[in-house]
This record gives sequence, structure tokens and C-alpha cells, in this order.
Amino acid sequence: MRRLLTIAAAITLLAGCTSEDSSSKERTSVPTPTSTSNQPSPTSTPTPEEPEPLPWGPTAEEFAEAESIVADMSLAQQAGQVIVANYSGLEAPTELIAELSLGGVIVMGDNVESPEQLRRVAAAVQSADERPYPLIVSIDQEGGRVARVREPATEFPSYMSLGATRDAELATEVAQASGRELRAMGFTMVFAPDADVTTGADDPTIGSRSASSNPELVAELTTGSLQGYADAGIVAVAKHFPGHGSVPADSHEELPVQAATVEQLQQRDFVPFEVTIAAGVPAVMVAHINLAEVDEGVPSSLSGPVVDLLRTELGFSGLVVTDAQDMAGTTDEYGPGEAAVLALEAGIDVVLMPADARAAHAGIVEAVEDGRLSADRLAEAATRGVALMLHQQNADAAPDLDVVGSHGELSYQVSLAALTIATGRCEGPYVGDSIEVVGGTEQDRARLTAAAEAAGLAVGSGDVVRLLGGSDPGSGDVVVALDTPYALGASQATTAKIALYGRTPQAFAALVDVLRGEETGHGRLPVDVDGVEQLGCPRSPS
Repeated sequence: MRRLLTIAAAITLLAGCTSEDSSSKERTSVPTPTSTSNQPSPTSTPTPEEPEPLPWGPTAEEFAEAESIVADMSLAQQAGQVIVANYSGLEAPTELIAELSLGGVIVMGDNVESPEQLRRVAAAVQSADERPYPLIVSIDQEGGRVARVREPATEFPSYMSLGATRDAELATEVAQASGRELRAMGFTMVFAPDADVTTGADDPTIGSRSASSNPELVAELTTGSLQGYADAGIVAVAKHFPGHGSVPADSHEELPVQAATVEQLQQRDFVPFEVTIAAGVPAVMVAHINLAEVDEGVPSSLSGPVVDLLRTELGFSGLVVTDAQDMAGTTDEYGPGEAAVLALEAGIDVVLMPADARAAHAGIVEAVEDGRLSADRLAEAATRGVALMLHQQNADAAPDLDVVGSHGELSYQVSLAALTIATGRCEGPYVGDSIEVVGGTEQDRARLTAAAEAAGLAVGSGDVVRLLGGSDPGSGDVVVALDTPYALGASQATTAKIALYGRTPQAFAALVDVLRGEETGHGRLPVDVDGVEQLGCPRSPS
């Protein structure tokens, strides 16, 4: 897949904007892209050697080919093309794909057995029927607590780890590594990076999935991630517009209300989307959030006025995807057929995970036949999806499966660079020759124990290392927050409070190396934490 041609320019827009403080109350103005057309158009005349991409990836030739393909589809085929469905079990739903002409599938945790099994599933999906373009084989693989494929694939820590590193180049490396492993397993699309700006401890859903509470820092890191995914040849989807990090409820369980004004969102939540759009992001996911000032009571994923903000104000002409339509933010008020039709009417291009794929398909067909949903709108949505997958088809060949699990050292380096000394001296060691591990989950304790013993530490007695897995504070000689760092403020530590932002084997190895004084943690808190003494330990000037 061609590199995101405008990434460097987008990062340049951010130069000097990211402060050393954990969150920014003011933002430097980021220019809005000038294009407001819903229809992609080439920025210059393509050349035979290197066709000019549209702002979101595909070339004009690929888009024209997609238009021709979609024009030859039946109504039923077009209706299927805009649906990406989930499925049960470990086998590909080939019959459902062929029956409905689905645009693709999403793989969830219960669909995963092994990298080899996933590659077989992906191959079966691609051969379920005859098409001149790949189907979408997608997955949520952000790192941290949202990762459907874990060992033996490389486990990366939460995205907030990258916020603590403040290193966009490292974000690119991680995304490229993760993207290559996903490509090896047959995936063509990843629902990442998370472009949400968290507002802190009052954010119950996104938390450490967000890089930071600083909009410019989030924008810089998500733009870096997009470059990495593009280098790996996988389609990235920035999420969750109009911003899920600043609402006090979980759209999996209810329809959250976003009380902020559009002006406030422009200063905070929209910033990463604005910059990633300027950088060429191919797809954006829209959340089930009630943006009260714009369309009271309606999920953003079904709202024409909200999608118009994305299309017109932010200038995005690429693929727009709903968040999963089997979530309560949608299902509490709408059936699967109605939700699918409303999404397309609003300007959405892909209906993700309808509660019933057949009902969603039937609802779309009926809406076009009745004249409620424009045939042109359906064709436009299908064309964007086909064009993007034609573009993905031209990426470099997928790596062999031996790349899966090969990036453990990179995962270690991310956690080491992120590790933040929030209270305590900046140089270790912080423990003696023996530690007592308490708190966290059974797996957390087992992983820390394994890392400690591999490094020569005895485990069972000695300095108490307290692991915090959630929001509850704790006490010990060393207190370590494994997810968000907010609980450190009210915790009590005799030696140090540490934010780790991850619970991978490599994160615990980095923690042990810092505890022993073999390495130094130079991460900086990417969010405000009341009650801690420092943002972190800066590196000495070279």
C-alpha cells in the first residue's frame, strides 16, 4: 500500500504544539482541509508511473473501477457490500457471505484459536464467492485491553503507553509491526488507532485506549500510527468520531450524552480526527453517542447532521463505518433493519456488526425498493468500500506467518520508554533481592513473578510491589498502576509510585529492569493525576 503522502505535512502542523505537561487546556489552531466535497476527486492528474491517490488512499483509477463494479451489482449485492458482519465459532461464515454478498466480516475473541486458523479463515472468506477485489477481514487490535489476538502474536501495551513516550516515530514502528502480524494472519482492516481524547478519570470507556488528554499529542501519535499501518499494507480505521473519551457513559451499555458544544469539541475531540484526515486516513468509525447540540437523542452513527460535520467541516471524503450495531447505544431503540437504513441515510458507508445481518440486509433492500433510501446513496457507499479494498489489494504481499510474535523486543522498548516514575527518586534500584507481589489479577502476578525470577529476583517475601489493575488505590513499598494511572494519587508508597500502562510479559520485564536499577524510566504522565509528585523523570540533556 502506498505511503500516506501527506503524513509529514500533518505532523509538521503539530510541531511545537505538544507540551511537556500532561494535558493542554489550549490548543494551537490546526488548519482544516479545504475540500468539502462528499465525492472523492483526484488532487492532480495521475501519471502512469505513480497514480495520484485520492485524499483517503485509492487512486482515481481504482475508484473508477469500483464504480464500474458496483454498477454491475444487483440491489441485493450492493446491500450486502455495505455490511461487515460478525459470526460464531472458528470457521468462516462462507454460506452467509455468499448468500448476502457481504462486504466482509469482523473477527472477535471467540473466533480466535491460532494464527494458522485465522489465516485459513481469512482465505475461506476471500474465496466464499467470486469477486475482483478483497473482502474486508477486520479486527479490533489496538493493544492493551482491546486486542482480539494475543499470544502467540506479539502483545503490545495500551495506546496510553505511547502517550507517555511522546514518540510518534515509535507509534509508527508499533503500528507497522502490529499491522504486519495482522496481514500475515489474513486481515485487511484494523479498527485502530483510537483517536479519542480522554478527559481523565471520569472517562469510563476509553481510558488507556486513548494516548492522552492532550489533543495535539493524540493527533501526533495517531498520525504516526496511520503511517505504520499504511506501511504494513492494512487499512486503518480511526475511531470513535465525534469523540468517545469525553462522555461519562459506555455506549456498549447505553446511549451516552455528549453535553459539550461543537465549539468545545473543535478545541478537543475533533483535533486528532482533523489532523489524521489531513494526513490521509482511509476510514473513520462513528460512535453511538448522542451529540445533543447537533441532533438530540440520535446516535451519531445514525445522524446525518453529525456525519455531515465529519464530511463537510472536517473534509473527510473516505470510508465511514458505524461502531458495532449490536451495542446497546443502537439496539435499545432500533431494530437491525432500521438501524442499517438510518446509518446509510445519514451518510455512513459500512454497517458494522448488525444485530442480525439478514434483517439488516432485508431492511436495506426494502428501503431502496420503497424509495426511502436513494439507490445512488447505496451505490456511493458500496463504491467507497470496493475502492478501498481494490487499493488494499495493491499492497505488498502479506508476510509469512513466522512474523507473528516476532516483535517482543519492540513491545519491551515501548513499555520501558513509557514507564513513568510518578513519585520517588528517578534512579533505582527500588527493591532489594526479594519482592512480594500483591494485587492485580492472577495473570498479572504470574507474569511479574516470571519476569522477576528470570532476572534473578526472589519472589515471596521482601519489598512489597503492589499492582493496581483498576481505579482502586493501594499501598506497598512500590505501587504500580497497570492500566490508567489515576489510582496512584490516593495510593501510599514508601519508595515509588510507577505508571506502567500495560500488563504484557514485556511490560513486566521492563518493570523488573527498572525496579532492579538496570534501566531508568523516562516516561511522562500523558494525563493529569491528582496527588502525584511529578510528571515523570526527564532524560538528562545529551
